[in-house]
Amino acid sequence: MLTDLILPATALTTSLAFIGLGGGLYEVGVIDPAWPRRPDLIQPDHGGISRKRFWIPAHATFEVLLVIALALSWSIADVRFWLLVAMASHAVMRFWSAFDFIPKALAFEKATPGPDTETAARRWTRRSLARLPLDILACGAMLVATIAAARVA
Repeated sequence: MLTDLILPATALTTSLAFIGLGGGLYEVGVIDPAWPRRPDLIQPDHGGISRKRFWIPAHATFEVLLVIALALSWSIADVRFWLLVAMASHAVMRFWSAFDFIPKALAFEKATPGPDTETAARRWTRRSLARLPLDILACGAMLVATIAAARVA
């Protein structure tokens, strides 16, 4: 029965939300402090990391599973509400990223090192921190949705 899939789908989606949060914390704590001085660290053409190899599958998988979990649990108001909160928080972060952070990140991947690049990169990394609360909110909402799903399972 499809209702038997609500808890596993919600729990798996929650796990993916936390994987995304972990990736964000890794970037903020490890990568972002270093790369403004060394842009080659985020330039795949110069031997640096390719962030899109993590972020594209991480976000796409989370988003597909979130839609599936939402469809499966639509009739359960408590689960649906928290999944919608997670979706809204994630959507705000993704739209903000798509129109602000990603284009600038792609430009940094092609930039030549210099004082102007470093200053702009430091501003970018400071502003990027503001996305973490949206990820934390999405994770919290997913966790509550999972608990709510477990109560009805």
